[in-house]
Amino acid sequence: MANLPGRIALVTGASQGIGRACALELARAGASVALAARNEAKLAEVVSEIEAAGGKGAAFALDVSSEDSIKAGAKAVLERFGKVEILVNNAGITRDGLMMAMKRADWDDVLATNLTGAFLLTQAVLRPMLKNRWGRIVNITSVVGRTGQAGQVNYAASKSGLIGLTLSLAREVASRGITVNAVAPGYIETPMTAVLNEQQRTAMMATIPLGRAGTDIEIAHSVAFLASEEAGYITGHVLDVNGGMFMGS
Repeated sequence: MANLPGRIALVTGASQGIGRACALELARAGASVALAARNEAKLAEVVSEIEAAGGKGAAFALDVSSEDSIKAGAKAVLERFGKVEILVNNAGITRDGLMMAMKRADWDDVLATNLTGAFLLTQAVLRPMLKNRWGRIVNITSVVGRTGQAGQVNYAASKSGLIGLTLSLAREVASRGITVNAVAPGYIETPMTAVLNEQQRTAMMATIPLGRAGTDIEIAHSVAFLASEEAGYITGHVLDVNGGMFMGS
């Protein structure tokens, strides 16, 4: 298990699913965790879980589709903790539809949340990492950003863009002791995938060599590793956690 005593982590989309699992895992590893999302009630529940297990967490209302909310949220986190050493850009949405029928608003909303939000929040907390010459940035992308998916041109573009952001930023900040990596989940049992019908689930399972869906904690373990000292020589990497759905460099 990763060992992160005394580190300060910020996780977006932390009220449920992969974000919740990442917050819990980082707290178990000893980090103090700032949990950010729009749903304050759900955030409070996760903070209670962390504290009940002996960890440290605090909730911050933050909408990653809003630049004003990002600036206010980042300011509140930095005022509370003084710095952010581990950033997990996890918050994301889908607005699926075929290209010919996709509304401009559905394109804009997905790109604003999944890609621009990660850019703006990273920019807002990067300066303390540069000053302290240590940091871990982990972006949650998707197997869809690697392979594409019919009916998800907006989502795939946002997640592929996040990979490009990861690789480019990794080159910019490596000299300051900051690593930037991405985790690309495949089919994971989360509230986002719960909307799939049985036919869609069956079709999805047929594409997974391991023959099962992944779990949010399996993604969280990968994130915690990339946030650890043990992963200090890994940067600009996309870690595919997908049961074999996509195998490539």
